[in-house]
Amino acid sequence: MSNRAVLEVIALDEQDAVAAQAGGADRLELVTDMAADGLTPSRTGFAAIRSAVDIPLRVMLRLTDGFAAGDIDTLVARARDLREAGAEEFVLGFLTADGDADLVAVERLIAVLDGCRWTFHRAIDRAADRDALRKQLADLPGLDTYLTAGAATGVDDGLTVLGAEAARSGEPGYEPQILVGGGLRLDHLPELRAAGLDAFHIGGAARPNGWKAPVSAEAVRVWREALDA
Repeated sequence: MSNRAVLEVIALDEQDAVAAQAGGADRLELVTDMAADGLTPSRTGFAAIRSAVDIPLRVMLRLTDGFAAGDIDTLVARARDLREAGAEEFVLGFLTADGDADLVAVERLIAVLDGCRWTFHRAIDRAADRDALRKQLADLPGLDTYLTAGAATGVDDGLTVLGAEAARSGEPGYEPQILVGGGLRLDHLPELRAAGLDAFHIGGAARPNGWKAPVSAEAVRVWREALDA
């Protein structure tokens, strides 16, 4: 069995996707509108990327910036449309006003996903109680990943939490893989890898010229080589 660490890269379009795969990405997170921190792409946008690359794609399900579900009926319809277009993996995560997992919204969506694998994204970093949230979600079908920085402010402040959660791998609520992302830098990798973390998510780090420029295959390759070293 391979010990290769997972490298997930945010892609906005097929140009990003092709460059990320060329650089060594294992998986892409598909979003649009990074000014709103990443929203659901269109069906045509998904289809264009799906035809351009052959690595797994996780499609964001979110209509507005933040961690409130908003218009859940519209989001369910979008999810159903993306499933019909061939999407098989997703990213989602919503909180109530009290900082608990919004189980009503999440369960409505995963009913449409019908067993697809999905990531609960960085809403966990804004939760009132991370452990309680994990246990709330523990029995939901398809949940195999948490995207987290360990802290709302980013990996710099979340290293201790990430290490502690990695040490609990396999406990109830801690079975899903931890995908580290949010202010992640190359210099974080030695400590994270030593703690047993093996999945990493980058967005801006794959774009040395900023979000208005495309993904750089060379920038992704630097991360691939660092993870494989």
